[in-house]
Amino acid sequence: MAFATLLFLLLSQFFSTAGSYSTVNHLPGFPGPLPFQLETGYVGVGDSDEFQIFHYFVKSDQNPKTDPLLLWLTGGPGCSALSGLVFEIGPISFKEEEAKESIPQLILNPYSWTKNSSILFVDLPVGTGFSYDTITPSSFKPGDFSQIQHYLQFFRKWLVDHPEFITNPFYVGGDSYSGMIVPVLAQRIVEGNTIHDEFPFINFQGYILGNPYTIRGSSKNFTIPFAHRMTLISDELFESLETSCKGNYVNIDPSNVECLRHYKIYEECISKVEPACIIYPKCVFKSSKQQYDVYNERRSLSSIPTLLLHQNSQLSSLRCPEFKYKLSTKWANTDQVQKALNIREGSIGEWIRCKDKKMYNFEINSVFDYHMILSSKGYRSLIYSSFCLLRNVVEIMIC
Repeated sequence: MAFATLLFLLLSQFFSTAGSYSTVNHLPGFPGPLPFQLETGYVGVGDSDEFQIFHYFVKSDQNPKTDPLLLWLTGGPGCSALSGLVFEIGPISFKEEEAKESIPQLILNPYSWTKNSSILFVDLPVGTGFSYDTITPSSFKPGDFSQIQHYLQFFRKWLVDHPEFITNPFYVGGDSYSGMIVPVLAQRIVEGNTIHDEFPFINFQGYILGNPYTIRGSSKNFTIPFAHRMTLISDELFESLETSCKGNYVNIDPSNVECLRHYKIYEECISKVEPACIIYPKCVFKSSKQQYDVYNERRSLSSIPTLLLHQNSQLSSLRCPEFKYKLSTKWANTDQVQKALNIREGSIGEWIRCKDKKMYNFEINSVFDYHMILSSKGYRSLIYSSFCLLRNVVEIMIC
């Protein structure tokens, strides 16, 4: 292993990537110096580095030299890596209260995965978060396969510039739509190591997926049984749906009147349930008056009380998960924040947490085969799903 590391260090001198990296010691909104090691920067990918990929890198609190290295993909597609950093598994999060200061306040996340792993959060596909392209005029439309290729190029270049992590156990992880990307990316990494002998060698060990997409467009076939098991619909309605629709709720035959009728009843039953988590209040953007409908957490499908709240109401921010996303938009678009993160001036317009999915090519229909291949080769996998998630539900069994 020592010889391999020495050889890598020698070879890396001939593969300079000219990546741009900066150490961040302070962040606006966080009191005092950061108690963790944060790096931000850009890595160029594409034939002539025309795509500049922004990333956040947080070193493990415990032992960065030996702890696992995780590449975390944010879902969407098109949602910024900042979501993973502050809303999911990163070391900081927003203080969930109405900001009295001009910049939303940050607090430490006691459940951060960086306690025992180093994590890369990357703004991909191109155009996500602070990543940008230099094509003029810009005509590039990202998709599944270009995103996978850019992740591969990004990580290999990043690893050349960070040779101290060459021997760390490496994992790929993600949630939501990343379930369509991670297994394919993992398989490409394995092929690069074993078939194409690509440089540098990646010490790939396995992958992690949370609430993942697995088959595009078919989750409805799984959400109805899930809704039944979670008592969101009655036994009678579920049995009627099973009988009339035969378990198929995708592209229902227009001539199947009974199935359509029962499916409409089902949609009415769950219309006031938050699909991201059935125990959350559902907050629906209402109008230009900036109001939200907030449903009482103690749900009744027949009668759900509604409370209209103004955007700047403190109660609304505490009870509506969507309000924290507004905090990230305000924070990331602040000049002081972009300066602290070393964002290239003028490289993007307004920072948007999640881009329009219409500007994306959906190319992968199923990743079942990739799961099976990786599992058969002995790679580790952890696939978990929230008990309260009503979307992206899929039953996956890997033998």
